[in-house]
Amino acid sequence: MDIHSLLAEPVDMDAVASFLDDLHHEGRVAAIRSIGSKEQARLFDAAKGFRKVTVDDFVPAGTPPLAQVIHWGHNSLPAFTMFQKRFCIPDDADARAAGELWGYNHQTLAPLTGPGYFVCYDVEDGEVLIDYTRVPPHGAPGWPKVLRNDQRLSRFIYNGTQDLMRGVSRHVSIGRASRDGEPMPNYFVLCRQD
Repeated sequence: MDIHSLLAEPVDMDAVASFLDDLHHEGRVAAIRSIGSKEQARLFDAAKGFRKVTVDDFVPAGTPPLAQVIHWGHNSLPAFTMFQKRFCIPDDADARAAGELWGYNHQTLAPLTGPGYFVCYDVEDGEVLIDYTRVPPHGAPGWPKVLRNDQRLSRFIYNGTQDLMRGVSRHVSIGRASRDGEPMPNYFVLCRQD
């Protein structure tokens, strides 16, 4: 049994979650990084309502403010498919009270595209939104300088973009990007590092 056989139609989400939960971190990352674009689209659709997620699935409760939590990612784009999303709990009391996380995209093209900062929060239906239309006032220690997403080449990638996240397993989530409220055919899988 492998992840690809589990993602054939119809997708058995219980079997997918169990398979991923039984792997160690490196195995989970290898599995999610092997999922193709059509499989990612199928997984996103199948995950609707399966496992409710909150910001605590992205940065576990009790994590100190500004301590980064890394999620290893793989997207459905034709190139530059490997990346990380790095999240933290804000050090700002109002942002914490609002249930926000802060984060950015860590990837090889960041010197050209910018860091792609975002604010992350819970939304309806047990889903989480990674919102590039908002940027935090600063990042965690060691993170790159915060830039607005309408600057440099970032305006073609992150500006006006939001990612809707759905739960797959204890460590894995699936997202779909939208721009200016319109869903795009761009998906990605994340795996939280413990």
